[in-house]
Amino acid sequence: MNLTAQDEIAVYVEGVRLALAGLPAGTRDELLEDLPEHLAEVLAEGGGSLEDRLGPPDVYAAELSASAGLGATWAPPADAPPKADARSRAAAKAAEHRARFAGRVRRADVFAGRLLGYPRARDFLVLLRPAWWVLRGYLAAMAVSFFVEESQSPVGLLPRINGELPLGLLLLAVAVIGSVWLGGRGGPAGRGKRRALRFASAGLVFFAVIGFFEADEAARRDFYEQVGYTDVKYAGIEDVFVYDDKGQLLTGVQLYDQEGRPVHFGDGFCWIAATGSDEPSRAVGYPTCPDDAPFVSMTPEPSAAPSAPGVGG
Repeated sequence: MNLTAQDEIAVYVEGVRLALAGLPAGTRDELLEDLPEHLAEVLAEGGGSLEDRLGPPDVYAAELSASAGLGATWAPPADAPPKADARSRAAAKAAEHRARFAGRVRRADVFAGRLLGYPRARDFLVLLRPAWWVLRGYLAAMAVSFFVEESQSPVGLLPRINGELPLGLLLLAVAVIGSVWLGGRGGPAGRGKRRALRFASAGLVFFAVIGFFEADEAARRDFYEQVGYTDVKYAGIEDVFVYDDKGQLLTGVQLYDQEGRPVHFGDGFCWIAATGSDEPSRAVGYPTCPDDAPFVSMTPEPSAAPSAPGVGG
């Protein structure tokens, strides 16, 4: 850590200490015990100064004391105007609520970290940052492809631009490199830009969850689209029985339309008289229920055996 960072941490800690001057010395020292280490971690993450990341020292002190269950410690000067007093009280109340929420988050962070074998969950998540940067770039490229793709083909696992995979791969490379570069810089400077980045990242995660379920559903569907017929003529068909030119029932027959898509009739269940219930068919292809064939297969008559030479008249 360079000297500038050390000075910034020292100035910020002193500002928090002055804001907590109304607390007992022992309580104040306990609250400030781990603050320098925490501020060093915040600076190491990049993205602006401590005030940019955490707010002014007095606001942070109010949050710190409220998270410890001590309430806000700052009070406006006695000669402050009434409007300034009201604004200050509202700001202190808001800071108290934020501090309570931050305290719950910190407790959850510690609890989850113990389950993962780390002091805090964020210590484990830091190790996953490079993977997240790559994933963020991939999701960004997929999102752009989804919104600009003009073809009617379904979205795959790789981005495409107007159906062209090379353009999609170029977009993917640019998005991943840009995401890794942005992550390596510690994110954008300024609270507004960081919030915008977090909002965009949350949107990408939401987009990824929806895409995951759609991809899972597509993988579970047949490769060919099933074709059904709503014409009244075929509405009641539950099974198909195919006979050859000799009147023999054919089994394992597959039906396809002119586009190569399988044609399906019925629900795949057969009525079993012995059990008095419908049971799934074990047949592959049609007929689904061979025992329900409407016609008995015609058995060809056996031809007369030729007589042995020299036997008979």
